[in-house]
Amino acid sequence: TENFGGYAEYKCLPEKAMMAIKPANISYKEAAALPIGATTALRLLRKGKIQRGQKVLIYGASGSVGTYAIQLAKNFGVEVTGVCSTANLGMVKSLGADHVIDYTKEDFSSRDERYDVIYDTLGKLSKSQAAKLLASNGTFVSMAKLDTKENIDNLIFIKELIEKGEIKAVIDQRYPLENMVEAHRYMDTGRKKGNIVITVQ
Repeated sequence: TENFGGYAEYKCLPEKAMMAIKPANISYKEAAALPIGATTALRLLRKGKIQRGQKVLIYGASGSVGTYAIQLAKNFGVEVTGVCSTANLGMVKSLGADHVIDYTKEDFSSRDERYDVIYDTLGKLSKSQAAKLLASNGTFVSMAKLDTKENIDNLIFIKELIEKGEIKAVIDQRYPLENMVEAHRYMDTGRKKGNIVITVQ
């Protein structure tokens, strides 16, 4: 991954670019859905200093970052509660979430439950909302405050988990290159589950 801005079958990268060999046990389409969402989720979790046995809440659990955050958090040995809409409850649970909250039916910020870490994968949760749910000395980590700096070690870590079958890419829709406008329109609806992939022939 180097930057955003276009779609292409091939891209020239500088020698210092962050790259890793595709895991042999996944398709190119699945590989395309890995670098941004998975490594961002990993950085988000590590920023919160995630520790085995903690209780964590993941807000935006059904998006690209959220679906990886659930799987990675379970890999780190924590109890996960995922917040998402009604349509995504089953998927979030299937990815390993111990508990799910339907934000369309419940004001989750008024719950009695307390969490050691709250991860906002959308950058939309206010600090005051999170504070109501945090345990004493709890930590709130938001995508809105996450730096964009990436490193190769994170990509290699994700690659190894994929090869072990411990995490997977969630792909909602695949669109051919000529339908990229439709893909962006779907993404803008806010109903996307996991990732959207553009296929280039």
